[in-house]
Amino acid sequence: MNITRKNLSEAADKNIISTSQADALFEFFKERHQDKPQFTFNHVLYYLGGLIAIGAMTLFMNLGWESFGGAGIVLISVLYAAIGLKLTHVFSAKSLSIPAGICATFVVCLTPLAIYGLQQWLGVWPDETVYREYHRYIKWHWIYMELGTLAVGVIMAWKYKYPFLVMPIAVTLWYMTMDIAVMIAGGDISWELRKLVSLYTGLLMIGLAFWVDIRSRDTADYAFWIYLFGALAFWGGLSFMESDSELSKFVYFCVNLLMIGVGVLLVRRIFVVLGALGSCFYLGYLAQDVFQDSWLFPAALTAIGLGIIYLGILWQKHEKAITKKSRELLPEALRELLEARS
Repeated sequence: MNITRKNLSEAADKNIISTSQADALFEFFKERHQDKPQFTFNHVLYYLGGLIAIGAMTLFMNLGWESFGGAGIVLISVLYAAIGLKLTHVFSAKSLSIPAGICATFVVCLTPLAIYGLQQWLGVWPDETVYREYHRYIKWHWIYMELGTLAVGVIMAWKYKYPFLVMPIAVTLWYMTMDIAVMIAGGDISWELRKLVSLYTGLLMIGLAFWVDIRSRDTADYAFWIYLFGALAFWGGLSFMESDSELSKFVYFCVNLLMIGVGVLLVRRIFVVLGALGSCFYLGYLAQDVFQDSWLFPAALTAIGLGIIYLGILWQKHEKAITKKSRELLPEALRELLEARS
């Protein structure tokens, strides 16, 4: 529920609470949510500035930095990291958790650049590839940069406990599985293998995210980014797989419906969005290829759609009773997670 000052004022007008209680509740809710990402102007500025700074050291890195040599890259990376840590402490002391978390994340994102520079400096870099290709191509020798990033990311997340710090960890896990697949395949990876790696990587990341979600159910949302990249990897690998079997296409549709259900259950929008897209792809395939000349298919879909709406009405009517009875069957940890997220 999105509780606004207007909602509380209306409650006061109906004598449910007093005006002073409405003001006190609003300040309480405002204080409790000030450290959570919201679509407000100051939060947009925080993330826009942070992502630009992070992007400058990762996605948008150009060849000009190669002129500094390995030692120069290491020195500049350490200098930038020191500035990032200093800003993290300054913002943390002022109780500005979001900008503090962004600055700490900036430090983690500098790690692969520093390790690349160190390898260049020591003369152990294996080929002619440059750092800017780290986010574009799959290479086995990125593995050292990824392991270092995971180590620094885990240490920073353990020390500062800002949820945004999980973002580079999740991205690095995704990258690393692709590079390990290349290493196992002997340096050559086919498109089919990439899809399988993406599929199973996504499943593992979703499992990890669920474990993190259970462990952090009483604190901040540390699982968001792992869920995000895990769902993208799983759904992307699944959706790009080719099949001539109608049964496998129907199974794909069922998996997407299951994703919608899981997304609603765990209050994770990414599952709902991807599941809805996949379901639409399947229905579009049926309309375009299987039932292209049938007048009955659109009518049947309309009836199904209206039936789903009616199911929603029934759910709204009996939601409280169904939820209570179903949650009694769940393990305590999962029940507490659902109660915390709902």
